Amino acid sequence: MSDAGRPGCIDTARLARCLNPQSIAVIGGMEAARVIQQCRKLNYAGAIWPVNPKRRTLEGLACHPDIAALPAPPDAAFIAIPAHPSIDAVAALARAGAGGAVCYASGFRETGGEERHRLLVRAAASMPVIGPNCYGFINLLSGVALWPDYHGAARMRGGAGGVAIFSQSGNVSLNLTMQRRHLPLAWLISLGNQAVVGVEDCIAAALQCAQITAIGLHIEGLNDLPRFAHLAEQARCRGVPMVALKAGRSAIGARITLSHTATLAGEDALYDALFQRLGVARVATPEALIEALKLLSVTGPLPGNRIASMSCSGGEATLVADLAAAHLHAPVFPALDERHRRAVQATLGDAVTVDNPLDYHTFIWGDQARMTATFRAMLAGGFDLTLLVLDIPGDDREAMDIWLRAVRAFIDACDHAGAGGALVTLLSENLPEQVGRLLLANNIAPLQGLAQGLAAVVAACDIGRAWAGRAPPPSLAAVAAPGEGFSTVDEHRAKQRLAAAGLPVPQSQVVDSPDAAVAAAARLGYPVAVKALAAHIAHKTEAGAVAVGLRADAEVRGHAARMLSLSGRLLIEEMVEDAVAELLLGVGCDRQFGHYLIIGLGGQWVELFGDRQLLLPPVNRAMIAGALARLKTAALLHGYRGRPAADVDAVVDCALRLSRLVENEPDIIEVEINPLMVKSPSQSGAGGAVAADALMTTRGEHGEHG
Repeated sequence: MSDAGRPGCIDTARLARCLNPQSIAVIGGMEAARVIQQCRKLNYAGAIWPVNPKRRTLEGLACHPDIAALPAPPDAAFIAIPAHPSIDAVAALARAGAGGAVCYASGFRETGGEERHRLLVRAAASMPVIGPNCYGFINLLSGVALWPDYHGAARMRGGAGGVAIFSQSGNVSLNLTMQRRHLPLAWLISLGNQAVVGVEDCIAAALQCAQITAIGLHIEGLNDLPRFAHLAEQARCRGVPMVALKAGRSAIGARITLSHTATLAGEDALYDALFQRLGVARVATPEALIEALKLLSVTGPLPGNRIASMSCSGGEATLVADLAAAHLHAPVFPALDERHRRAVQATLGDAVTVDNPLDYHTFIWGDQARMTATFRAMLAGGFDLTLLVLDIPGDDREAMDIWLRAVRAFIDACDHAGAGGALVTLLSENLPEQVGRLLLANNIAPLQGLAQGLAAVVAACDIGRAWAGRAPPPSLAAVAAPGEGFSTVDEHRAKQRLAAAGLPVPQSQVVDSPDAAVAAAARLGYPVAVKALAAHIAHKTEAGAVAVGLRADAEVRGHAARMLSLSGRLLIEEMVEDAVAELLLGVGCDRQFGHYLIIGLGGQWVELFGDRQLLLPPVNRAMIAGALARLKTAALLHGYRGRPAADVDAVVDCALRLSRLVENEPDIIEVEINPLMVKSPSQSGAGGAVAADALMTTRGEHGEHG
């Protein structure tokens, strides 16, 4: 590994040895003692060897004066001493052949300690080191906690599987151990600075553990995107879904990320595109992360988005529909066909209106046999998941018994149908512990909080759709972002390159005088646009460098004379007048992600609405059409309120050609077509789309400074 300390070169087998240790060395004082306490709390059965030259014992165990005095190379070590001595301890453990270590100390890259960071990486050599600036890890399958603080987790018993969570925040990790949401937690790793062991290494290790049922990520960024993409495909092949809670959506959040752990957050929308492409569900809150992992650990990704919901309240049924509809990829609550509706109606009587979501009223409440009949009839619809909305009292045992009749009826119905089910509470706290255990024991997910539970359902649907779609893996070819050595091409040259790639552009002529401008306008035919042709003018409207819709020689002459003071050349261009939509189409580049395609609402509305979709190459027609359909303003392309529909196929063609142009001509770094004027086949008979304006950034000899 280089001095830069880029994670991703760790021996997964050695990391697995560290995460499942038979022997542990704890180096330090108070925090080392706490590690011993937390291991005992989980009934850890392996050897624990304290290292402290100033103490004879630690938590009743004899101390060793240094690492060299240990009886054998430990499988794992927790280093809880200051930063500089920690580096020496890492080096000694690496020389001794230890399995791996947790470096607890801060004062490394997160506070500007670049030299300490490099020394730590060099000291580790090939040994896995988690941290620095981290809490460590908890493995609830083997009962080990290299963890210097309280934790609320309990050891898993009986060979049960569970989820693994990897977080870059120590305190968030600690809080996750204290969850009371019935999450079957198997591993939790606090990653810290990721100087040696990165999140990608932890994912690789988790995929080697047959008992890990799902993987959760709380991250601020990724270090190795190609490897992450490869691991996501491995996870799909092994049936292990992943859910990400990524910080940095807001501008403030991104700044905190950069200062907190020195991780490049990157373009947040690119992470959305990456996760969507790879089938990694993205959630917005820690609660949604927990609920999604819980549902996925029970049902796995959902094969479709046909959802049924049952409750004994019309208010709850309405909330289910409303909260689900708030999601971009909202689940569908399909209406029951007539035969199915009659079967459910027969169990409830004519006083109940049968629909989906179903309000089964209180006529059958407390009657377990009748509730079972209704639930069985509803689940006969072959839904991808059925929800029972039910909040359960926790203190009154007599009252709880009545609610448990509904729970048992739902368990029976799910088992009878062989279908996936989830009980979801309106309020997160209204699910007693014993009920959660009962549901999990019967393969029903106990979801807590209606909003968070529905977010979990959306996540399971998203992963299932992505896994079924099998999109090609993104190329993720890193490209140097524009800066020194890059130049902007003027609009005329940019459009020449676009036209050569098959993208339609307006007819035009370059001139250098008002008289020539008038002559060019006459040849092209009115109306025309006059533009100052200068690479340094990116936003022509604000600079007064464009005039459109000109219909007379005098207008052309006047604007041409004025604009020649801005640049020595002018572009006279035919107008595109019959467009029904204006889109933004472009290719950007990012230091980590490489090139990406951007499609959105264009024209003057770009900054105001920010309605855009990003796609990572390679792209195909279906992916581009899907991105267009996901725009908030997609209805404008399909004849909104009687308007002519736009030629979407022409937009897809242009996007494909632009993507191939950048792929085939590597000197092109960025392109922006705004607006792409889209016509309507119903109006003109021909349809099509035209690149009315274009910016292009290149490297090398093709670039020119305006």
